[in-house]
Amino acid sequence: MRHLTPRWFIDSLCTTAILLCSMAGTPAIAQAKFIQTPYQNPKALVDIYLDDPSKLGSALYWLRSLVNPLTEAPYSMFPEDMSIIVLLHGTEIVTLARKNEAQYTEVVQRMRYYADMGVKFKVCGLAMQDYQYTAKDMHDFVEITPSAITELMHWQNRGYALITPQVNEKKFSIDNIR
Repeated sequence: MRHLTPRWFIDSLCTTAILLCSMAGTPAIAQAKFIQTPYQNPKALVDIYLDDPSKLGSALYWLRSLVNPLTEAPYSMFPEDMSIIVLLHGTEIVTLARKNEAQYTEVVQRMRYYADMGVKFKVCGLAMQDYQYTAKDMHDFVEITPSAITELMHWQNRGYALITPQVNEKKFSIDNIR
């Protein structure tokens, strides 16, 4: 009795042979290619709501990742070409109270740097009430909004992209997981 090879097996072998032959002229190791997306006049709302004010430094890396590439070559946008708002309404608002500046100097300096570039820093008025802060308690680059949620809605209705930084606890060093 003669053994028949299934048709799907023969088709699979033929397809594999064709693919291998067509790849003979390509380099053995391909690499990724860098692209320049044509970014223009970004409008972004960075929504920060943290459970621990010490996480604000990590959340601000999201702002850096947004602003720095746009202001550097090849984009070289001017601050007036961008409209970026940072809305704070969690525990991180304590970092904006002037009386806490010594404790949060590094993040305050980073926020002030971006504020000087035109980034708007807005704080929820309801959250400020919860912390018993007034406008006098805040740094001069802070704007107070009535409510973070209504502010979110307002800017999203005007076409601003919503960016919500995710801040996770770092369990591994880059060297350990690479």
